Amino acid sequence: MLRPVVRLLLKNGVTWKEFADLSKSIYVEVAGDDYGISGRQTNASRVSILTGLTRREVKKQRDQLAGVPAPRPGKTSNATRLLSGWFQDPEFADDGGTPRVLRREGESGSFEALHRRYGGDIPAVAMLKELTAAGAIRETEGGLQAISRYYMPSPLDPETVVRAGSVLNDLGTTVTWNLTRPEDEPSRFEGRATEPRVPLRLVGNFRDYMEARGQAFLEEVDRWLHQHRLEPDDDTQAARLGVGVYMIANEDSSDQRITEK
Repeated sequence: MLRPVVRLLLKNGVTWKEFADLSKSIYVEVAGDDYGISGRQTNASRVSILTGLTRREVKKQRDQLAGVPAPRPGKTSNATRLLSGWFQDPEFADDGGTPRVLRREGESGSFEALHRRYGGDIPAVAMLKELTAAGAIRETEGGLQAISRYYMPSPLDPETVVRAGSVLNDLGTTVTWNLTRPEDEPSRFEGRATEPRVPLRLVGNFRDYMEARGQAFLEEVDRWLHQHRLEPDDDTQAARLGVGVYMIANEDSSDQRITEK
């Protein structure tokens, strides 16, 4: 589980000592949140026993966690939300979900109107520049055209690293749930299909296949989620739902063939 995480950390210059210091707060946070009684936070003594940290260190880490502000929606989430609106909102897309070509400005049916509705607190000019640079949209003679439904920053851009952490967190949470869930709770879907003896020359073909089929599947799921989302003023209890799709490629793998759920 740690190997891909350490690869990412080393690529970004994070040393073992820095990772060890960071992991202290995560140990304290998880032990405090997950091992309390009757929904209360776990007391410092039990956290100390569970984590192996001293009570003084537990208090120090809790004080640090209390001083960390809640994360704000970043450039990535705002950009993806804007692009999704472009593909889904009837004002900006046709009945088949094809995004319309938009003029830059205007009270309705424009990029300005789209940004006002979905762009968050990122300035419209900055958003347009970023999405253009990322290849998500392009400017044509008729106006602005959406190329991609999702925003992906440049590799190792801070926003990309944050997104990678979110992906690993979602996958890890699902795997951990399936390993530790109560007997009376259902498992969460998690499956793979791999084959270790595919000709190396076909890696590109498989990548193209996954880009097409994986994207189509995600768009189908996205439509379902969009149809069932709550309105902003609806105070009904809600849950975050979704699915992730990722390509597996390991040129020196000796794993056995896997097709499992």
